[in-house]
Amino acid sequence: MKKKLALILAVALCLGLFVGCSSKDANAPKEEVLEIKVGHGTAETTALHQGWLKFKELVEQKSDGKMTVKIFPNQQLGGDRELIEAVQLGNVTMTSPSTAPLAAFDPAFFVLDIPFLFSDRDMVYEVLDSQVGESLLDTLKEYNIKGLGYWENGFRNFTNSKLPVRSPQELSGIKVRTMENEIHMKAWSLLGANPTPMAFGELYTALQQKTVDAQENPFELIYATKFHEVQKYITKTQHIYSAYIPLMNNEFFNNLSSEYQQIIMDSIKEATAEQRQIAGKNDVEFEEKMRSTNEVIDLSGDEKQAFRNEMAPVLDLVKTKAGEDMVSAFTEATGY
Repeated sequence: MKKKLALILAVALCLGLFVGCSSKDANAPKEEVLEIKVGHGTAETTALHQGWLKFKELVEQKSDGKMTVKIFPNQQLGGDRELIEAVQLGNVTMTSPSTAPLAAFDPAFFVLDIPFLFSDRDMVYEVLDSQVGESLLDTLKEYNIKGLGYWENGFRNFTNSKLPVRSPQELSGIKVRTMENEIHMKAWSLLGANPTPMAFGELYTALQQKTVDAQENPFELIYATKFHEVQKYITKTQHIYSAYIPLMNNEFFNNLSSEYQQIIMDSIKEATAEQRQIAGKNDVEFEEKMRSTNEVIDLSGDEKQAFRNEMAPVLDLVKTKAGEDMVSAFTEATGY
């Protein structure tokens, strides 16, 4: 009888311990998941959005779900200017503006607005992925922003609803929408056009209603936003290469563990390769599609040089904005 009672007590004690341990485990605080909030200004069909989807996949995979990425495309959280400010303040974790609006916050980025600075994509990647490009990204830390790399926006081309432009002289008096960027406005003024700064989200309606006659963007954005439907003529000027710059709030990045920082950097690097590949493919594909619906004007070397000659005086203004050292670093690297 005593042995039986002892056995019952032992079983009860074990069960009590098991239940107690189970109860303790169930109530234990779960490991906190770190959320990264990303906002950008383009449609889900663009290479930019695909780049962010790849970044999300990599970060969540590499962190075993301890970091999650939420993406808000289509200017849901604002345009480039608003998103840069939001990242500075920490209200949004990451964004990826084009370089032209970023220059309003960090003047060093005006260096990338030098017309005809790059001759082709190979040169773009070689320079931007070098120490020269890294030194430009480093200037963002002063503004509480971490620059993470260079994604593809593309070479900008001129479209208009009036005539097939082949020379600077034909731009006289044409109202061309530009970004809110002093270098871009000066460059179009030198060509005789009437530059009109305007938010990207307002552009389609402005072109449709003839508030402005023209605009300039890479082929992917022209097609994705249907600008070609309200612009008959596309002149392949390729006058400026625009990059997207993935940004993160610098304080947020610095407060991450070294492990998480490495995950962010590795994921951006891998996403960059895929985003550029998609962007290059889209550029070719959308150009071909627009050739079937629009008049695309291919400039000869001499015709393109005429645009370059007219825009050349803008270099002095870039030097005053970006600094002579930064301009020298890029012009020497590109052989400008």
